[in-house]
Amino acid sequence: MENKIRIAIGAAIALFAVASYFGKSSVNPITGETQRISMSPEQEVAMGLQAAPQMASQFGGVSTNEKAAAAVKQVGAKLLAQGSAMKTPYRFDFHLLADSRTVNAFALPGGQIFITEGLLRLLRTEGELAAVLGHEVGHVIARHSAEHLAKQQLTQGLVGAAAVGSGDMNTAQIAQQVGAMINMKYGRDDELESDSWGILLMAEAGYDPRAMIKVMEALAKASAGARQPEMLSTHPNPENRAERIRLEIDKHYPAGVPDGLKK
Repeated sequence: MENKIRIAIGAAIALFAVASYFGKSSVNPITGETQRISMSPEQEVAMGLQAAPQMASQFGGVSTNEKAAAAVKQVGAKLLAQGSAMKTPYRFDFHLLADSRTVNAFALPGGQIFITEGLLRLLRTEGELAAVLGHEVGHVIARHSAEHLAKQQLTQGLVGAAAVGSGDMNTAQIAQQVGAMINMKYGRDDELESDSWGILLMAEAGYDPRAMIKVMEALAKASAGARQPEMLSTHPNPENRAERIRLEIDKHYPAGVPDGLKK
């Protein structure tokens, strides 16, 4: 009898988690895609602004290199000045972080975008910086963070249901590992989608999108010998991303990339 009650409660928790996830959707105003998201763009902006100081502190705070920081903001502004990015409801701001050892860039919900000094030093041209920032703008436009929050809530609900229904923590741990692998897969897809957005934003701003391939080459060189297996990473290997980027560029420019774009 106790087992039946436990299973019934677990099933109810799982049903509620699934119904909550699939019962909430929002049409992305830029992409037109219907997404499983439970927050508004305004809530994303507020969340990003609130989290920004704490995230910056994890990477040594904001850089004191005023010239480099100004360059990051300037290139970011160019990406937003025309085309697709102008239609967004987000409040974009671009920050250079003081961490010179970590090679990283990331975006918070709502438009707070960060790049470390460690990554900036690997970039050789303005176009390569535009590629990194355009990729991060793509994450915001595609609302990847909001999607992940909704998926995490679903995963947590199902893990809780497994724990209650089975009474076995080993089962719950397995369910959690499966959920983590699912979320990792989505993460890899997100990276590729953001690469596609970055290519579009770069081209609209007058940058040569082939600079993104150069960024992948720099990342591959920097991560040589210290990379996780791709299936266990949220990021595809730079070499694989470079090939996808080439295909995406060919799709945008079937007659070849025009001359005169800033590299």
